Amino acid sequence: MMGDEHKTPAEDDADDRVFKALAAPVRRRMLDALKESPLTTGALCAAFPEIDRTTVLQHLRVLEAAELVAGRKVGRERVLTLSPLPIKRIHDRWIGEYARAAVDLLARLDASAPTQNGAGSSTVKTGSVRSGSTM
Repeated sequence: MMGDEHKTPAEDDADDRVFKALAAPVRRRMLDALKESPLTTGALCAAFPEIDRTTVLQHLRVLEAAELVAGRKVGRERVLTLSPLPIKRIHDRWIGEYARAAVDLLARLDASAPTQNGAGSSTVKTGSVRSGSTM
């Protein structure tokens, strides 16, 4: 696997927690809400009226375990903020490397493709049907 040679078990566990947290649509929606601005725990619960407070707090614990959300006390309230570094780590490790591999593959395919001008190419014509022929 690309980039695995330098991964520690702790880094793999952290990645697993992020993937688990991102697997649930409601948790992704919670992250979207926090992306707009920090929210108190109460405001986050209010943003999801279809879910009871206990369930929102359970989802919040999963997000905090994955270090995707950080909470800090401000007076009597707890303010939640998005922590984008775990998502960036996932992007850099998985999406970035796979995107580079895909771009490299497309570049190699493009370089080996026959030219359009027909000079020295072995372009195959497809889709032409002679008049009067049956299919």
